[in-house]
Amino acid sequence: MTTTEPQAQAMMHPEPQKEHRWLHKLLGEWTCEIETVMDPGAPAVKSSATDSVRSLGGLWVLAESQCEMPGCGPATCLMTLGYDPQKQRFVGTFVASIMTHLWIYHDGALNAAETVLTLEAEGPSMAGDGSMAKYRDVIEFKGDDHRIMTSHVLGDDGNWTQFMTATYRRK
Repeated sequence: MTTTEPQAQAMMHPEPQKEHRWLHKLLGEWTCEIETVMDPGAPAVKSSATDSVRSLGGLWVLAESQCEMPGCGPATCLMTLGYDPQKQRFVGTFVASIMTHLWIYHDGALNAAETVLTLEAEGPSMAGDGSMAKYRDVIEFKGDDHRIMTSHVLGDDGNWTQFMTATYRRK
């Protein structure tokens, strides 16, 4: 099977779709207050961050954060988010200067009201035993200048446990 020039051009220069435009709500400069609970029943550890989000060709958003990671010190984090029209799912990545794992958001979807984006990934278990676990990040817009991201891990009992809440406000 060969690809014709018009097919190749459509794949190389696709038009942004409504899902790509939805991601543009993230664009801009943000401040962030973070609460993390690493152990059930432990008090939340508070930290802050700044987040700078820009577009890459109208198809991707790139978020660079400067933060203080509880127990780890200063960190730079990079998140990419986009939409794959063939899969009809949101996709992306996350890396941080304090870890070696490349997090891949392999499955993401908007809720019906288009206010909540749920992203699924797999990464190292918090148990520190070398096993992998399923994670879920949820980005919820409370308004144009206010969003909340929560992070969850799937436990052995089949229940999702929230361990982080990040509250973003546009500068």
